[in-house]
Order: sequence, then structure tokens, then C-alpha cells
Amino acid sequence: MSHQTIYSVSVALCLCTLFAFVFSDSPEAMRDLVTDLPGQSGVSFRHFAGYVPVEKKNGRAMFYWFFEAMSLPNQKPLVLWLNGGPGCSSVGYGATQEIGPFLVANKGNSFQFNPFAWNHEANILFLESPVGVGFSYSNTSSDYKKIGDEFTARDTYSFIQNWLERFPAYKENDFYIAGESYAGKYIPELAEVVYDKNNENSSLHIKLKGILLGNPETSEAEDWDGWVDYAWSHAVISDELYGVIKRSCNFSSNTTWDVKECKDNIDEVINQYHKIDQYSLYTPTCNGNSTLSSSLDSTRFRTNLGNSKMMPRMMGGYDPCLDDYTRVFYNRADIQKALHASDGIHLKNWSICNDDIFNNWTDSKPSVLPIYKKLIAGGFRIWIYSGDTDGRVPVLGTRYCINKLALPIKTSWRPWYHEKQVSGWLQEYEGLTFGTFKGAGHDVPSFKPSESLAFFSAFLKGVLPALSPQ
Repeated sequence: MSHQTIYSVSVALCLCTLFAFVFSDSPEAMRDLVTDLPGQSGVSFRHFAGYVPVEKKNGRAMFYWFFEAMSLPNQKPLVLWLNGGPGCSSVGYGATQEIGPFLVANKGNSFQFNPFAWNHEANILFLESPVGVGFSYSNTSSDYKKIGDEFTARDTYSFIQNWLERFPAYKENDFYIAGESYAGKYIPELAEVVYDKNNENSSLHIKLKGILLGNPETSEAEDWDGWVDYAWSHAVISDELYGVIKRSCNFSSNTTWDVKECKDNIDEVINQYHKIDQYSLYTPTCNGNSTLSSSLDSTRFRTNLGNSKMMPRMMGGYDPCLDDYTRVFYNRADIQKALHASDGIHLKNWSICNDDIFNNWTDSKPSVLPIYKKLIAGGFRIWIYSGDTDGRVPVLGTRYCINKLALPIKTSWRPWYHEKQVSGWLQEYEGLTFGTFKGAGHDVPSFKPSESLAFFSAFLKGVLPALSPQ
């Protein structure tokens, strides 16, 4: 099917009767069934969207969009996809820019079908996490001042439990967690909570099998070193600036941000990256003249060095204006009503990233490498991949992080192939597999959709992608 196929007027009321599923759906689940999404015609799967409460006292609820597998959903795994930020929407990025079956098109006015959607291989659940991201919310304003890694992991675990009560047929499906960027911290932290809770109470057992992480933030010292080294090795900064940073910055030290020379020169790296798309070094930036594009120019760059060691965030991607188009799309009344995000009259103000969350993040683990060791010892499958043209969480930093684990090598560094072409390089360790995507930026599936689907399929099967042309 062509990647350019555009769906026309919806006849999606047929979705309820087109396919005979073995699942027994709860009334709550059926209320979330999406039947009138503008631009969607009949498809070979059902999808659901809505709110799941995660904490009653303060009134916290999280928004999800769930796509059943295109075939045999009762037999295929359930995969939770998380984007990072922190403060960015998995519905805005993962679902409609990367791996979902419907990709935003025509400046936010329509969809196009994604022939490389990951629900070819699994049931995919997108979650806007934590509250304050996208449509997810709390009725207690003080909650937004407490949001951090632990808060997010706890609420997301509560979401999974409550979602499985709404969709009980999936309790027996194998469960995986996947995502990218700051979800490199969310995902191991959530996996650890699931692992610990499973050991505490078998009646709440979640069949977690593994995690998949793309261009993940992992360990601050190694991530920062990789960020600087990558900028220098890709000619973004001068030899002189690089030398000063290497001399004045010790990213392993808690006091490095007290060193003015270090902070000033890191700011200069950020200034250079502000001129291009840090997330994709070799693609253009968005130069649209729309009111929306110009209004976003001043917020496109965020850093949080004032109160933490969190790395800078700039909006970006393969189509440099996709973030703008996605914002248009999710603020449409007909879209919000179809997805049960609002009644279509009293609209929610949706943004792809919540900068207040990013700038007020209360806790961030310096490193999740100890959790990696725990999950490896627990026998979980861990795969990591890196787009090698991403300057935000570059391949160098990820390699530095993996090297810190000092894992024995099972399969040495070599190319992996898709459709007889080298798609990247791969190394398999005892307990972890790492692969790169040649020519891909931060949101790898946006750049390499076919290759990403093949890599994802290999991950679910627990076998390496092709290591020779076939």
C-alpha cells in the first residue's frame, strides 16, 4: 500500500462489526472505541482512546491511544510506547509522527496511512505521561510541582494496572515497553517497578518480557561527554571550544555546573546547535511563515542548566514542521471529540511538549545503569538503538553508557542489513543488544520506517536482524 494513500470520509461505524475478535470487551473499553475519526475509512484493526484514572484523591487521569494489531491481536504482544522530553507527548510523536498507523499530513488537516506501522507486529499502546503532558491532567495543581522520575513511574504503573482492568483480555499477552529520548530513563524505571511489584504480588502480575530504547538518555556523565564529543567530531564546534570544555567540565562531578567557564562554554555549544536541527544534523529546519511556526520559534529551544544537569531540548524532526502540524491536528474540535479527549465544544489546549514540566522537573536519576544490571540479572530482553545523525542523544554517549556496563560480547560489531542494504551496525552483548541506524536522526522511525519495523520485529522475536545481505 502506498505511503501516500490518504483516507477520505469516515465510514468507521462499521468497525464494530467488521471483524470478529475473540476478546470479551468491557463496557468501559467499548466506550473508548474510536468510530468516527475524520479521514479514517475501514481498517483491519480497532483502536481506542480516552482517559484512565491513576489517582482518585487528587483526580489524576492519563490519556491513551491504543491500536490493536492488524491481525491476531489475541496472540501478539502488547507494547507500551513512551516518548520523553520530559514533558513530550507519545500521542503527538510516536502515534502520529513515527510508528502509528495514521500519520499527520497536509499541515495537520488529514492523515496518511503508514504502511510500516508497528501494529503490524504488536498491539501498540501510546500514553501521554506524566500528567500535564498532552491531554493527561490532574485536578490538583500541586501535583504539577512534584512531577519527576519516581512520580512518573508510579503513575504509569497505576495506569497499566487500571488499563488492563479495562482491557482484561490483554492480561495474558506478553508485555514490552518501548520508547525514545528521555524515555531512556522512564522505561528502565517503570520496568523496575513492574519487576518489583510482580515479585511482591502475583495477583497483579504483568507479563513483562523486555524493553526497547531508542537514542535513550541513560547516564548523565556519559551522555554529556558524548554530547560534547559528538558536536566536535561532527564539526558543530571548534577545536578551541572543545578543548576549553574538556578542560573545564567534569561531568562526573556534582559541582561541574558551579564552574562558570564550563557553563559559559556549554552555552556556546547550545548556541551553535540552535542554528540547526540538533535532532537531525543534516536535514533543514522549519522556516514556515505561519503564525503557529513563528510563535513556536521562541519556545523551540529549552535548557534547564539552572536547577539540574538535564540536557537541552530543541524541537525537531525529519519533516521540520511536523511538530507544528501535529499541534494543529490535536487542537481540532472534531479530532478531540473523536478521540474522547473532549466533548468537541469545551476544547483542551493541546501542545506536543509541556515546557513547564521540563523546566520544573523535580527529580531525575543521574544514571539508570544500575537498573540495567538488575533487569539483565532478571533475564529481561534489552535492546537499544541509535540514529547516528542525532546530536541530542548521540550514538557516542550511548556507546559510552553501554561500555560502563562492561558486558561480555556475544556477537562482535558488524553491519546489519535490510533489503540487501546496510542499515546500520550492531553488537550483541550478554544481556543487551545495541544497533545503529545509518543516516537516522533522533526519532528513528520517522527517518527509517521500513528498517525500524524490521528491527522491531527482530526484537519481539528475540533474534538478531539480518547480518548479511539476503
